[in-house]
Amino acid sequence: MSTSDKTSPRRDTGCKHCRDDEPLDFSFTMAFQPIVNLRTREVFAYEALVRGTDGAGAASVLGQVTEDNRYRFDQDCRAKAVELAARLQVPCLLSINFLPNAVYKAATCIRATLAAARRFNFPADRIIFEVTEGEEMTDKNHLQSIFTEYKRQGFLTAIDDFGAGYSGLNLLAEFQPDILKLDMALVRNLHQDPVREAIVKGVLGVCDALNIKVIAEGVEAPEELRRLRDLGVHLFQGYLLARPAFEALPPINWPED
Repeated sequence: MSTSDKTSPRRDTGCKHCRDDEPLDFSFTMAFQPIVNLRTREVFAYEALVRGTDGAGAASVLGQVTEDNRYRFDQDCRAKAVELAARLQVPCLLSINFLPNAVYKAATCIRATLAAARRFNFPADRIIFEVTEGEEMTDKNHLQSIFTEYKRQGFLTAIDDFGAGYSGLNLLAEFQPDILKLDMALVRNLHQDPVREAIVKGVLGVCDALNIKVIAEGVEAPEELRRLRDLGVHLFQGYLLARPAFEALPPINWPED
């Protein structure tokens, strides 16, 4: 570990948890929601979404995450997602959200994920790592180093909730992920809002030039889906197609062509 790593309290905490293997004092599990390709009518990926063991929403779990247990929670989320995906025989990509502030050194912190993939016999090259645009990052160079290392190891990377945070297109000037997920705030009532439509068109143009796949998330209305398809989007996630299923893969409501 470098001298700069040793002087960072956050990264020192991560190293300590690696050594001590301190368990969380709360339990959680995952629900799965499909991301579908309407061009091929196939499931592109399943996103693992944290849930309470009683089925409670993500907020009930995330409210228990503190600075002291953030690293262990992030590591356990990855392992739990891989374990359940293997048990459910997920046949495609698996999308896992990660907390960049919990990663002190990408090459080191990925070891537990790789170990879980080997233990549960899930192909590591089918994992997508998502980071939300709204995640507060004081060190953008650190996030870039994480993305670089994950790409080097063959993982796909994604920016989630794009358009919800303050940075917008400026983020793409520094990080070029494999996948960008349009936030539901941009998608909602797109067919009735020329301003949102113009913004989405601009994002799609940039992503096409940078060879970045685009997923429209939070799609709830047929009119939204139709307009997005007209604009060239073919990867979708949202209640219109399937709600998250607790420790299961939900049926998909394929739209009529």
